[in-house]
Amino acid sequence: MIQKVLIANRGEIALRIIRACRELGIKTLAVYSEADVQSLHVQLADEAICIGGPRSADSYLKADRIIAAAEIADVDAIHPGYGFLSENARFAEQCEKCNIKFIGPKSKSIEMMGNKSVAKETVRKAGVPIVPGSDGPVDSEAEAITFARKAGYPVIIKAVAGGGGRGMRIAHNDISFAKEFHVARNEAEKAFGNGAVYIEKYIEKPRHIEFQILADAHGHVIHLGERDCSVQRRHQKLIEESPSPFLTPSLRKAMGKAAIRAATAAAYENAGTIEFLVDAKGNFYFIEMNTRIQVEHPVTEEVTGIDLVKQQIHIANGEKLPFGQGDIVTKGHAIECRINAEDPARNFAPSPGTIGLYYPPGGHGVRVDSHAYSGYAIPPYYDSMIGKLICYGKTRQEALRIASRALNEYLIRGIKTTIPLHRAIMSDPVFMEGKATTAYMEDFFARTPPDVFV
Repeated sequence: MIQKVLIANRGEIALRIIRACRELGIKTLAVYSEADVQSLHVQLADEAICIGGPRSADSYLKADRIIAAAEIADVDAIHPGYGFLSENARFAEQCEKCNIKFIGPKSKSIEMMGNKSVAKETVRKAGVPIVPGSDGPVDSEAEAITFARKAGYPVIIKAVAGGGGRGMRIAHNDISFAKEFHVARNEAEKAFGNGAVYIEKYIEKPRHIEFQILADAHGHVIHLGERDCSVQRRHQKLIEESPSPFLTPSLRKAMGKAAIRAATAAAYENAGTIEFLVDAKGNFYFIEMNTRIQVEHPVTEEVTGIDLVKQQIHIANGEKLPFGQGDIVTKGHAIECRINAEDPARNFAPSPGTIGLYYPPGGHGVRVDSHAYSGYAIPPYYDSMIGKLICYGKTRQEALRIASRALNEYLIRGIKTTIPLHRAIMSDPVFMEGKATTAYMEDFFARTPPDVFV
């Protein structure tokens, strides 16, 4: 049984894991960079070990140092959180070889679903709809442009090893394709060390809807409903909610079954997410699987009452899921706003610096997951997210009202944040009516004056 966990991450997700472990009576070890010596996860864990310099490449991405820290501190398991090494198959394999439980899927499943072309073929064979695309990576511009013409523009060029919107470009004709093809390959090479790309038909103005999966080591796979993640900027999610205001009961049922088939085909174990695009007619297409806990997992926790991080640990312990698909009932509505240290009035320029005042909102229906506090210096080396505001109501309308109220209470001084942007979105008629697609933010900025975000 797991008695001590190393948390191979930082920020709010590290705190989230510490809290789950503490409630389960499990000791925690925080690893941290020199830039994070004052971070809350370092202060609240039972033990902490510095593993390197400020940059991620010198610390949180150093698998050998993390494994060494785990062996020195005699931990039973490593929880990778999200980002960093969470979807690194080699790191998961290293943990397995060192007899350290990786709180996540097996390395083979990570490798299979991390390669997007392999993942698409795997789920296609399982009867899950996929976006029409090239048969694996395309090696030359000539080969790629031939497929693009056959599929019909617009098309999207995607990095095989991509994520977070990097190595992803849209082309509307032959001329733009030639440029974007090489840009995507260069971005992919720099970001992932793998410049391979594939081509897909671009679905215009879809919904981005994902299903939360839990799977144990005994062959039980269930889903916990969906999250609508359509409000995005440059393929980066800003707001997530559950349930989706778009799905009908029949479409929800069909997508849930498809998500389970996809996870089963990957011999999946632990928590994961199956992501789909859904067009205006209700046709849905698999786009990828995230083989980790998601940033937006709290909205699922709020509507199901299930602690996903605790379930991850139970599964890693070899325990059976304590519920079946028929036991999962969602109630109410939850909305999550990502609070980033960015200036939305200046094209989301990063805003690192010292927080002068930090006052999170409270009250019924409000949850804040954050590692920020008054006097905390936000380092410039990592992702700009400093918190998540999650609001729950009996209905979507009530959740929106609670979110608007909470955003007006949320005070962060000394830096710029996305709080003013979220306030504006919560009162925007298109969003309030549940009509946001992945093209929503572009339209929203076109009709919203920049001074609203100041």
